[in-house]
Amino acid sequence: MTRPDRQTAESLAERLSGLDLTRRLHLIAAELPGRLVFTTSLGVEDQALTHALAMAGLAKGRVEIVTLDTGRLFPETYDTWTETESAYGIRIAAYAPERAAAEAFVRDEGINGFRRSVAARQACCGFRKVEPLGRALDGASGWLTGLRAGQSANRAETPLAEFDPARGLIKLNPLADWSRAQVDGFVRDNFVPYNVLHDRGFPSIGCAPCTRAVKLGEPERAGRWWWEQEDKKECGLHVGRPGASVQPGQEPAAFETTQDQTARQPEFAR
Repeated sequence: MTRPDRQTAESLAERLSGLDLTRRLHLIAAELPGRLVFTTSLGVEDQALTHALAMAGLAKGRVEIVTLDTGRLFPETYDTWTETESAYGIRIAAYAPERAAAEAFVRDEGINGFRRSVAARQACCGFRKVEPLGRALDGASGWLTGLRAGQSANRAETPLAEFDPARGLIKLNPLADWSRAQVDGFVRDNFVPYNVLHDRGFPSIGCAPCTRAVKLGEPERAGRWWWEQEDKKECGLHVGRPGASVQPGQEPAAFETTQDQTARQPEFAR
């Protein structure tokens, strides 16, 4: 493959279909020249993918594993980061927010000012996630993610490979057609280190102030920015127009504090 484009992405997606995870990763590494970057949130899907990359011999050199250290992550997430590096003998590169942007936001909006409006929350995600992601992907030809179609309605059409025209690369989602049960089984059967918050009712884990456990029967990403309307559960990393303006009806509902939340039912357990 030469310069990434839509046609090559669609062809690659077709070829990836039907392969197991290891063969998918080897095909990606063989067919996409240049820099390949895997962005991990250290959630269960990304842990499964990290394990698969390590076992395939791709986690040291061929695929760069990076994470976006927003400065607001759970302590358990940092523990998972440390455990993962130790388990696989790797380093996960950190991309942090620009200092000036972080200081300006806190000065203007307050430390948790993102809860006042979707626009403020998108601005916070913008400098903590979207801008660092741009630096992480600079010069990359391929971007690997742990996205699954079953994670939310917004992600229901996630393909195995797609062209990202804004970034000029091919976005690769090797777990796109996996179910949550498949991911959990893979992690359990392969003794993959995972975030203990998954055992406490957190199927999706982001920044600590923006993530709660889910109630029994809620969608996987219901605990993300839970004070906002249900149809707005993305930070800007995995949307067609990063940083898109707020649409009518997306303003937050009444904010529910941690003390107001009812007991949550754990979804992930060994």
